[in-house]
Amino acid sequence: MQNVTIYSTPSCHFCHRAKDFFKEKNIAYTEYNVASDLERRKEMVQKSGQMGVPVILIGPELIVGFNKPKIAQLLGV
Repeated sequence: MQNVTIYSTPSCHFCHRAKDFFKEKNIAYTEYNVASDLERRKEMVQKSGQMGVPVILIGPELIVGFNKPKIAQLLGV
């Protein structure tokens, strides 16, 4: 199983949808709240080049936004 990381904020609807999808598919993930964690926010901007959330890392692949088909493909679910 690949490492899954999501950079999110509590008020982000698409972040909630992504996390619900991971839970539904029993995918373990690490979550960083970039609304309160400034270091992780900087890290997210360096990796993605922008401030929008969610930013999802699946192994080496970076996805900006909740692209369910792409996420499912990368996870093989």
